[in-house]
Amino acid sequence: MAVRKLSLPMGVEVAELFGEYDRKAKYIQKKLDVRISIIGNEIWIKGEDGNGIDIAEKIVDELVQMSRDGHLVEWREFEYIVDQHLQHDEDDDSFKGVYNEVKETTLLSNRIRPKTIGQKNYMETMKERELVFSIGPAGTGKTYLAVAMAVDFLKSGKVQRIILTRPAVEAGEKLGYLPGTLLDKVDPYLRPLYDALMEMIPAEKLSYYRDSSIIEVVPLAYMRGRTLNNSFIILDEAQNTTYQQMKMFLTRIGFGSRVVVTGDITQIDLPRDSGSGLVVVQRVLKSVPTIGFSYLTDQDVVRNPLVKDIIKAYDEYEREEKTEEK
Repeated sequence: MAVRKLSLPMGVEVAELFGEYDRKAKYIQKKLDVRISIIGNEIWIKGEDGNGIDIAEKIVDELVQMSRDGHLVEWREFEYIVDQHLQHDEDDDSFKGVYNEVKETTLLSNRIRPKTIGQKNYMETMKERELVFSIGPAGTGKTYLAVAMAVDFLKSGKVQRIILTRPAVEAGEKLGYLPGTLLDKVDPYLRPLYDALMEMIPAEKLSYYRDSSIIEVVPLAYMRGRTLNNSFIILDEAQNTTYQQMKMFLTRIGFGSRVVVTGDITQIDLPRDSGSGLVVVQRVLKSVPTIGFSYLTDQDVVRNPLVKDIIKAYDEYEREEKTEEK
């Protein structure tokens, strides 16, 4: 049996490292078939498989580094870290751990950073390309990170305003029967964008930005006929745009602007006879080198772990349905 001893540095507490009842240590034990013992400030890793011990040591080292940097590791993030270490060979020197891969990519004075390598690549793509399409399931941070990037660009003076838009899909209700003006009727569809903004900008300042039209949150129908210069523009829920709407939106881009288009092509709410503009645009623009496509997966889900399981279950079901249809 092989044994490895690790000594915790000053200021790192076992309870903070492994969580209540050493839950994280038990998870590592189960995944890698090793035994972890904690004696004072020493961690002993034992096992028959030296490879398992090596991976367990790397995971613990990463948790220690994050603890020393004051980063609280949530359970979903911890699971992702373990999964990534399991996917990389122990001799793969190019992989320095999830935290080292993502920690240099931050926004808004280090307040916001990616939690997965997929999110990190998405953020880097947004920094480098004028037009980016982010496609992936719910809970992967597509909209949240795009809004954070937009606010970062605004605060640094790279753009003069932010425009957030999404199509107002009726979701079973006819808008014409709802009370109020058109903006009142579509406001519920725009609420997720407001929520993201409110996490990043103080309420009074956000109110000023909106009153001054520095930040606009508008339905997609309001984009027709406009040319948007020096703006950071986000089209959210783009899977619910038609071919014509997507073309109209993309031709609004003016000088000095950045555009991020987000969507989940597995959640299209359009009528069956209406093709999704987000599906088609991948074929139309895939060969344009200056445009970025960022694909996120269930591995990048940062919500309740149950969401990841639900997404995988639906993916399997839909694959089976397609197979039966053939």
